[in-house]
Amino acid sequence: MYNKNIKLILAAAIIGTGVWQFTEGEIGNGIFLILLSLIFILFYFKNEFIILAFLKLRKQDFPGAQKWLSKIKDPQAALVRKQQGYYEYLHGLMLSQTNLMQAEKHFKKAIELGLSMDTDLAIAKLNLAGVAMSRRRKLEATNLMNEAKKLDKQGLLKDQIKMMKEQLKKI
Repeated sequence: MYNKNIKLILAAAIIGTGVWQFTEGEIGNGIFLILLSLIFILFYFKNEFIILAFLKLRKQDFPGAQKWLSKIKDPQAALVRKQQGYYEYLHGLMLSQTNLMQAEKHFKKAIELGLSMDTDLAIAKLNLAGVAMSRRRKLEATNLMNEAKKLDKQGLLKDQIKMMKEQLKKI
C-alpha cells in the first residue's frame, strides 16, 4: 500500500508521461497511460484495503476482513479523513460481535471522522444505541435510535429499529 500522497504523485507522473506520449504522436500509449493514472486517483479516494475488507464482511468473513484492515499500518498517514472514518467503522462492526465497549469507541470515532453514506451512519448510530441499551442508558439509546431512523431514508433498518424500541420498553 502506498501513502496517499505517493498515489497522487504517481498519478501526476503517469499523466505527464501520457501527455508526453500524445505530443510524440503515440496516441494509443497516451490514452492507456491516462486510463492507468485513473486507477491511482481512484485508490486515493477509495482505499484498496478498505474495499477488500468490505467485500470480506459481506461474506461474514471477520478474520479475513481483519487481515485486510491490519495491512493499513498508519491510518492517519495512509488514509484521507472519510477513509479513516470507514476504517474505524469496520473495526467497530467486527468488535461488536465480541467486545461492545471497544466497539463503542470505534463507532464514536467513525461518526466523529464522518461517513459518506447516510445508511452507514445510521448503522453506526444504531449500534451505539444497542450499546447504550446494554448499559441501561435509556435516554441516550432513544436519541440515537431517532437519529438512525432519520438517516435511514430507504427503510433498510426499519425492522431493527422497531425491535430495539420494543426491547427498550422492557428496560
